[in-house]
Amino acid sequence: MQRHDAPNTKKLSPEFAARLTSLEPQQKVRVIVLLQVQDAQTSLNKRQSRSERQAAIKAVRESAKQALENIVEIIQNFDGQPLTEHPDLFGSIPLEISVAGVNALAESEAVKAVMEDQSIYPIHLSNSPKINKLE
Repeated sequence: MQRHDAPNTKKLSPEFAARLTSLEPQQKVRVIVLLQVQDAQTSLNKRQSRSERQAAIKAVRESAKQALENIVEIIQNFDGQPLTEHPDLFGSIPLEISVAGVNALAESEAVKAVMEDQSIYPIHLSNSPKINKLE
C-alpha cells in the first residue's frame, strides 16, 4: 500500500486526514461535506417570526444548492456519488467519493469542511475478530 500526501487539514480533522493517508487514492470512502453557505440574516436579540425562519431556511437551502453546483465537477471527476439528492438544512450533503476526491473537495472554496461518515481502520485491524460486549 502506498502512502500519499496528507490532505488539507484545515477542512479535515487531523485524525481523519491521518486515516486517509493510509488508503489508496482511488479507494472510496463515505463523507459528509459541509458546504460554504451564506449566513442567513438572523437577529440574536429577538425571536423570529415564522416567516422570518422560513426565509432563513430558504436562503440557506439556495446557498447550499449553489455551493453544491460549484463542486459537481469535482464529484464527477473523482467518481463520486451524492447519497442524497439535495443538501440538508445545515448545508451538508453525504457523498461516496475516492480519497483523492476528498483531497480535491478540501481544496475547494465551496467547501467549509469534510467529515468522515464511516469508521476507517487499518487493514490489519479490519480482519481481526470482533470483541463481544458484556451484557
